[in-house]
Amino acid sequence: MEKRRLGFWEIWNLSFGFLGIQMGFALQNANASRILQIFGADVHSLSWFWIIPPLMGLIVQPIVGHYSDRTWTKFGRRKPYFLVGALLAAVGLIMMPQAGIFTSLLPALWIGAGFLMIMDASFNIAMEPFRALVADLLPSDQRTLGYSVQTVLIGIGAVIGSWLPYALSNWFGVSSEALPGEVPLHLIFSFIIGAAFLVGAVMVTILTTKEYTNEELLSFELPENRVVEEEKARIWDIFTDFAKMPKTMRQLAWVQFFSWFGLFGMWVFTTPAIAHHIYELPLSDTSSATYQKSGDWVGIIFGVYNGVSAIIAFFLPFIAKKIGRKTTHAIALVIGGLGLISIYFVSSPNMLIVSMIAVGVAWASILAMPYAILAGSIPARKMGVYMGIFNFFIVLPQIINAIIGGPIVKYLYGGNPIFALVTSGVAFLIAAVCVLKVYDVDDKTELINAKN
Repeated sequence: MEKRRLGFWEIWNLSFGFLGIQMGFALQNANASRILQIFGADVHSLSWFWIIPPLMGLIVQPIVGHYSDRTWTKFGRRKPYFLVGALLAAVGLIMMPQAGIFTSLLPALWIGAGFLMIMDASFNIAMEPFRALVADLLPSDQRTLGYSVQTVLIGIGAVIGSWLPYALSNWFGVSSEALPGEVPLHLIFSFIIGAAFLVGAVMVTILTTKEYTNEELLSFELPENRVVEEEKARIWDIFTDFAKMPKTMRQLAWVQFFSWFGLFGMWVFTTPAIAHHIYELPLSDTSSATYQKSGDWVGIIFGVYNGVSAIIAFFLPFIAKKIGRKTTHAIALVIGGLGLISIYFVSSPNMLIVSMIAVGVAWASILAMPYAILAGSIPARKMGVYMGIFNFFIVLPQIINAIIGGPIVKYLYGGNPIFALVTSGVAFLIAAVCVLKVYDVDDKTELINAKN
């Protein structure tokens, strides 16, 4: 028995919730550093606050993957996690920029960091099951399309989230000014709108997508691969599954490590780097109108790279079919790496758009190709937990960067965060070399070579 081939709009709907998740995630990525600096964090300690998101991913995603593999309810297998994650993330989005109202309990900086933790843990609860859902519902020859459509939706959501503060301030007249230590109104409204959109988008997937039952999924596996497991979920099985991870997953681990080490550096240090390197502001300036202008512009260029990724994602299945998924991913990473390095040579804010177009090419591939390559090597019954374990190789490099990134900027780079972006570009280039060594199970050319 084979899985039913889905139409384009069915594939679109099954990942539509990711649009809302990424809208919230983009608001976090483009503005969390700015909000934390407003609350009193200095540029050298920013990466330490940003250790919270990957740490939440390290803890939450494998657990969610493990249990979502074994969650069989009348509401679905993955859907309960979408909904719970979306609701909790919405709370974090609404409250983080308003942490100042809790100053009678704790300093705003620590309250803000706490809501950042809640927000990111919740994003992780919702994200991992969306990755697994594509693999659950699509036959192997549609998975590249499935993850590419998911990337398109991620890009659209990220553009909306990244551009929202700029749009509210410049198009709708919402104030972007605030007293020192206070978050501007346009940021507060942006996070509230993002929370509402997140919940609504996830509900679209929940209401339009039907999941397979346990029995149906078993029928799709080859007889020799069918394993009837105990229904009782044992959390320590995650460690056993980790030790038995497929060869392809081990090889992709290095690709993911360097890719996400680079991405984390970009997310953390772009705002202070642009303010200092392009707008020539002192690193201590976090409240001037020019600083807010530079922060809004970072949102714009982050929207650019996400928008480009949405466009490129449409072409990824066709490119990968012609030259292979590994080569496609390697080329995209090289383009993105050169884009990040080029920021050092930019002197005009408008030229940053060119650099971010290149980053968008890499981002599109990072969100699609590794998962498309990985899915063919994972048993259907273990799809959720292995997608969660795969997240180790996304969050560990971020945790490492979070620990060493600030000290490197302070002591090695003389306090200049622009060099953190150059380092991120070099990390992309290393990832491009690593991906060429990966074994793609679904690549017919590699199967022929393996037999020979």
